[in-house]
Amino acid sequence: MSEKKILLLGSGFVAAPFVDYVLRRPENKVTIASRTLANAQTLQAKFPNNTTAVAVDISDAQAIEDLVAQHDIAISLIPYIYHAKVIAAAVKHKKNVVTTSYVSPAMMEYDQAAKDAGITVMNEIGLDPGIDHLYAVRTIDEVHKEGGKIKEFISFCGGLPAPENSDNPFGYKFSWSARGVLLALKNTARYLENGKVVEVSGPELMESVRVLNTGYPGYAFVGYGNRDSTPYDKRYHIPEAETIIRGSIRYDGFPQLAKALVTLGFLNEEPVAHLAADAGEISWSQVIAQVVGASSNDADTLKAAIIEKAGIANEPRLNHILDGMRWLGFFSDIKVTRRGNLLDTFCATLEEKMQYEEGERDMCFLQHRFEVELKDGTKQTRTSTMIEYGVPGGYSAMAKTVGVPCGIATQLILDGKLTQTGVLAPMTPEINDPIIELLEKENIKIVDRIL
Repeated sequence: MSEKKILLLGSGFVAAPFVDYVLRRPENKVTIASRTLANAQTLQAKFPNNTTAVAVDISDAQAIEDLVAQHDIAISLIPYIYHAKVIAAAVKHKKNVVTTSYVSPAMMEYDQAAKDAGITVMNEIGLDPGIDHLYAVRTIDEVHKEGGKIKEFISFCGGLPAPENSDNPFGYKFSWSARGVLLALKNTARYLENGKVVEVSGPELMESVRVLNTGYPGYAFVGYGNRDSTPYDKRYHIPEAETIIRGSIRYDGFPQLAKALVTLGFLNEEPVAHLAADAGEISWSQVIAQVVGASSNDADTLKAAIIEKAGIANEPRLNHILDGMRWLGFFSDIKVTRRGNLLDTFCATLEEKMQYEEGERDMCFLQHRFEVELKDGTKQTRTSTMIEYGVPGGYSAMAKTVGVPCGIATQLILDGKLTQTGVLAPMTPEINDPIIELLEKENIKIVDRIL
């Protein structure tokens, strides 16, 4: 076997399962490139054979181009805004690319150039997007081949603490930046429901939450729309669908607490003088008094002001919300970590209190629900469900379900089994079936049911 040179841009938490997978093949050599050499070396230390660590500044187009030119394939696990730079270099030097990110307009601009260069730019091959596409397309294709129609497609996915570790009022923990998770609550959601486009703006997102009937009563899940689901009538080739919703899951209790915090202004990025790094020390109770305009920072006064300002007097889970705020330290003399504004100051507390502890495990839950009309007019409900748990001391469920599909796609390209050119996503059986076959060998499986 001739040597295959793989460039891995990024050394974050999903990178290790990727490296683990591709290094099963002795001909594969991986260059781990990170902005900070120490980060690349930390990952390399886990895989000392057939790996090299280098530092690279992603804003240095020439440095990126030089690295891409030296390898057979570039794996871009850096922030999505930089993928287009990597693709540009790959087109110039006729190298293949894999990312786990959604195809952005900037990336799609290289579609024809990638085809002309004869290269594969494979994207959206993690968990969500990724595994969700694989199994949605498979069921849709099966139904269509039988002459049936997909009348509704509803899909919810999320990464959460395993139930035994969901031991805080949010039922959530951060394996990376709290800021990104919170700012996602500002995103507008669009989806198709009963033939009409529904648009939910960020401030209303937590009000649009629905209880999910997953068929697994041990999980108290709720869900809300994630970004724009409306293009999936074309992406999934289901023009007949009257409802198309893709969303995120949380444990019940998260949306009520999150909504109250959003209403109180905790996503505000405006500079606040008393939260400046060089301001005097200030306690959470003093901060909350400022937020709600209370004359005193004693707990009862703050609670009354919070209830009024957040408009939660009639909220059924009022006690849960207030307990959550107490757990966060809002009524205490605990000094805040001042980060200049309310959002980042709040994130400092979340990052301190909501990290995974040693020995705790996460969980990824994905479920598609299809309302099907068969050729003879019979109605049928199908579900496809994946439940994956992390391994304490091993890989998290999220790292595995993102890194392994990425590794599989990479290996299929290197083996000449995934040969379509252009800027791609896993939307056809020709691309997806070989990936599914290898994914199931890794014991990442979807359970299909007809209800």
